[in-house]
Amino acid sequence: MTEQTYIDVLLPVPIYGTFTYGVNENQSALLKPGMRVTVPLGSKKIYTALILKVHHQKPETYGVKDILEVIDSGPVVLESQLLLWQWISEYYMCPPGDVFKAAMPARLDLYRKLRKKTIPEANENRLSELNEPQKQALAEIKASFEKTGVTLLHGVTSSGKTEIYIHLIREVLNQDKQVLYLLPEIALTAQIIERLRTAFGNRVVVYHSKYSDADRIRTWKNLLDYDPDFPDAGNVGVVLGVRSAIFLPFKNPGLIIIDEEHENTYKQYDPSPRYHARDTAIMMAKHHGAKVLLGTATPSIETYHNCVTGKFGLVELNERYQQIQLPEVKVENIRDLRRKKKMQSHFSPALLDGIGEALQNKEQVILFQNRRGFSLFLECDICGEVPKCKRCDVSLTYHKKQNRLYCHYCGYGIPVPHQCPACHEGDLKLKGFGTEKIEEEIAIFFPGAKIERLDLDAAASRKSYEQLITRFAAGESDILVGTQMVSKGLDFDNVSLVGIMDADTMLNYPDFRAHERSYQLMAQVSGRAGRKNKRGKVIIQASSGDHPVIADVVRNDYKGMFTRQAEERKRFSYPPYSRLIEITLKHRDQQIVSQAGDWLADLLRKHVTEKILGPEFPLIPRIRNQYLKSMLIKIEKSVNLAATKKMVTEALLVMKSKDEFRSVQYTLDVDPY
Repeated sequence: MTEQTYIDVLLPVPIYGTFTYGVNENQSALLKPGMRVTVPLGSKKIYTALILKVHHQKPETYGVKDILEVIDSGPVVLESQLLLWQWISEYYMCPPGDVFKAAMPARLDLYRKLRKKTIPEANENRLSELNEPQKQALAEIKASFEKTGVTLLHGVTSSGKTEIYIHLIREVLNQDKQVLYLLPEIALTAQIIERLRTAFGNRVVVYHSKYSDADRIRTWKNLLDYDPDFPDAGNVGVVLGVRSAIFLPFKNPGLIIIDEEHENTYKQYDPSPRYHARDTAIMMAKHHGAKVLLGTATPSIETYHNCVTGKFGLVELNERYQQIQLPEVKVENIRDLRRKKKMQSHFSPALLDGIGEALQNKEQVILFQNRRGFSLFLECDICGEVPKCKRCDVSLTYHKKQNRLYCHYCGYGIPVPHQCPACHEGDLKLKGFGTEKIEEEIAIFFPGAKIERLDLDAAASRKSYEQLITRFAAGESDILVGTQMVSKGLDFDNVSLVGIMDADTMLNYPDFRAHERSYQLMAQVSGRAGRKNKRGKVIIQASSGDHPVIADVVRNDYKGMFTRQAEERKRFSYPPYSRLIEITLKHRDQQIVSQAGDWLADLLRKHVTEKILGPEFPLIPRIRNQYLKSMLIKIEKSVNLAATKKMVTEALLVMKSKDEFRSVQYTLDVDPY
């Protein structure tokens, strides 16, 4: 009699552990780990499940149902991927089903016929000749790779890092290996893909969530079909993508490039898994024996700390390509200018003069304001009432184009009230300013200029973003007003002036990373100025013009900022000198979530020696009708991280077992912010 075959499967549900199902004799000979089947769960639900193990051991604790259908004729997930998924689940404290759900493209059907895409052939004679600093950097990177698996290329803006990447990619492809090239934003792929496809033709593919299911499925299938023994058989050699590209089935990666490694968009916040693509990619490379190159002009504090302590290699590129000078940075103290009545609306005289000069010279201008909308909020001139979101404890932002107030957290919107909704007497006055207001007011000062706005309202889709960027790059618009979207690695040849409208809002944000991120944003957006032909100019408007971070930006002194921030973080036990786990509790009843937070914090303090901050209501204490209460666990690097995670998990299970807290939801975020 043939022994009964069973399979352990992973389901795309937020449940820890695996499920076991039975298979018939005909199916058992076909099934392998990495294949998918459909299975029943409960009385009505049917799920697509991934096979993890084929065995003959019947579960003793529950009855076994049979699978319904075999989907694949062969594995669609590699063993190396499953190992990475397991690491993500364990490190980021999330159910493995969440990783499965995030990793696999929707409606993945690898065996239906897909329309072939036409991609130009590579131009082998193209690379540009590297200058001497680039050649030196390339040699140092290769030498560093001999000693360590991860190297940081710390190169100033416009130093030609991308050309170095292209030279490295060519060498890796010549070794019949693959390259993963990660970018922090979908929109940045438009500028990079043209350069890569010119050099490497149809060996380059793009992968991110804004591409169609068919495109993403095609990429997944092509990577599964990769055969290093036949490198000329149309194999995918380079994948250009955002953070989700780390989940693709790479068989033979030799190099992972993480461009603009400091960007916080590499971190997934919602939904789970809340992974960081940079750190996950480093672990992926370790599994494969691949090398990792991190590139940026403004490294994260953690990355640079790993360099100075010898964990990562460090290569510096301190000259701009073709010896173009870094921009001249000038600070305008708008508090003094307002006191002297020299400000014209939100613009200093120096900024207006600079814009006028640039336009007269047929040059372009970028104005950076890290707030979208027209006005930050409306306030009653009699009672001081500020209209707020009915679902979130946050003021509504005025958007003039729609003449509505919007919540930037949940999307709730209302028409602008004709009078104060509280006292019914006062008028609502505009307070603060965002990109929409800058766009309107700069048009008054320069009526002949063509002005465009780059923020989430003006460029909500990939297509609209790419069209806007293409117009500006082609010189069809003169002034680009934008949020941090304008700072992210974009190349414009004719920008001579960058204006940073209100630096104080970034510097004063209540977050231990505020100074680091302020420096990164200001330095990156400054780097858009004067990239070719002439030295650019940057004007920073700030009430606190003598702030040390602004002084660092003026001097282009990353190391000064790093040293100061590292000392402060060491003193208060923040990363890179500790690890953080943030626990956020959610409930519709404010009293229940508050009690649950206090109870959980007391329990944790009895069983862990780490520092626990909170619980406390966050800056925005209610989002989408859910009250939030958070606590932060600081774990010293010398402490066993796995043991602390185990204790946290057990404490949450105990909390959920109590009747009064059973309905309280929670999220765990390892390495938050």
